[in-house]
Amino acid sequence: MKKAILILVAIAVAGFLGWRVYKKASASPKGAFRRRGAMAVAVDISPVQKTTIRDVGLFSGTLLPKSQFIVSPKIPGRLEKLFVNIGNPVKRGNLIALLDSEEFFQQAEQARAELDVAAANVEESFSALGVAQRELERVQTLREKKIASEAELDSAQAQCDAQDAKYRVTLAQVTQKEAALNAAQVRFSYTQIRALWEDGDEPRIVGERFVDEGEMLRANDPIVSVLEIHLLTAVIHVIERDYSQVRTGQEAVITTDAFPEKSFPGTIVRVAPILRETSRQARVEIEVANAQRLLKPGMFIRAEIEFAKHDDATVVPVAALARRGGQQGVFLADTQKRKALFVPVTLGITHNGLAEVLKPPLSGEVVTLGQHLLEDGSAIILPRE
Repeated sequence: MKKAILILVAIAVAGFLGWRVYKKASASPKGAFRRRGAMAVAVDISPVQKTTIRDVGLFSGTLLPKSQFIVSPKIPGRLEKLFVNIGNPVKRGNLIALLDSEEFFQQAEQARAELDVAAANVEESFSALGVAQRELERVQTLREKKIASEAELDSAQAQCDAQDAKYRVTLAQVTQKEAALNAAQVRFSYTQIRALWEDGDEPRIVGERFVDEGEMLRANDPIVSVLEIHLLTAVIHVIERDYSQVRTGQEAVITTDAFPEKSFPGTIVRVAPILRETSRQARVEIEVANAQRLLKPGMFIRAEIEFAKHDDATVVPVAALARRGGQQGVFLADTQKRKALFVPVTLGITHNGLAEVLKPPLSGEVVTLGQHLLEDGSAIILPRE
């Protein structure tokens, strides 16, 4: 029993002495438990580089045809023949469709016959006017010789004037019938529906077909759509932050999932002068050459626009950036003294995991891993150690 009591007392004394040693060690600056910054921190480092860095904006959007229009009839009628289908190339002036033209042909023939009648009336009236003029001349001669009376002269003059008025009426009727014939011929020509556009002779392509042969069409009913796709328009929307950096004439690189290994050059041709209030974005249009017809309207695209490019720039990994005392900077690794020195920096372009350092001049190596444990002058353990 006494032996057990002695063992318990010895354990209690040993515990008390151990606690005193622990307290003393904790209070010592050279103790085993040191404050952050006094103990060495294992870090990873990367060299400061000189390279070309670009400020690039990445945007998504869609492709639209450079232009498109709907081919439709100007007059109602039955669609007798359709000469094109989806995907067919179309040249300017090509015949697209024919409407049933029998009614319009007959109207043109009737107008032509009425013109012939009007022309015959002109000849008849002209002949009658000539007779009246000769009669007036005869009566005037007789009147000068006191043979014809004044009443006979007045009657001859009135007859000549009447024939002259009738002749002018027949001339006007000819003009009227000519106009009617031209109108009938124009209506007849509307039965031949052609693809017409103003600028460029480059063939275009049929995008959609809306009707079938035999259908009854009203005026302006759509028949087919015609697209211009040798040039396409990529439409993107830029936010307010990037808006001031976008301008017409800038080059762009277009990519699409349909051709992941290819890129297509483009040029910004239009920038909207306003930002939509709902989205705070502005419409930007990029013209893209499509000579091989690989790109199609409606494709989803990504556009890369270079805002700036700095050659021989001083860059560090973005992972090296840290904030201390409200300042952004990097920890330079002093590999000789095994210390990390905090250097505040002014940044420029950030792209592809690299950040440009404008000032101060930097060289050497920077800490890219473990800097959250560092203070200015902290001891470090390098990866090679």
